[in-house]
Amino acid sequence: MSNSVQKISTFLMFTGQAREAMEYYMSIFENSEIVSAKYYGPNEDGPEGTVMQAILSIHGQQFRFFDSFVKHDFGFTPAISLFVNCDTEAEVDHAFEKLSQDGFVMMPLGAYPFSKKFAWVADKFGVTWQLNLVDSD
Repeated sequence: MSNSVQKISTFLMFTGQAREAMEYYMSIFENSEIVSAKYYGPNEDGPEGTVMQAILSIHGQQFRFFDSFVKHDFGFTPAISLFVNCDTEAEVDHAFEKLSQDGFVMMPLGAYPFSKKFAWVADKFGVTWQLNLVDSD
């Protein structure tokens, strides 16, 4: 693996909301930044200003973002979700509050046999997140 290229990364395809999603995720998770971004310009394949390709880093994990200009009948599915291990209750509470806003709660924030605090939510873009408080015992 070279310096900053992650061998395998999650690829998130949007239809015009990729920039908004990146900014949204950066407002939720500390230690996040746009590593690189290219946007469609005038007279290019995609609508001007939409994401041609971008990389968002959250806690060192890289995610690729793309705005598809091709219309399609599929979106995100809960069959694949992003699993976030949170170090504190405040972190899991904050992420749950923000990600569930205008989204859908699949498993409410609470205690489960496998976690003392866990939630599974689909955010307003349809991306699903499993939020887990790491057991420090």
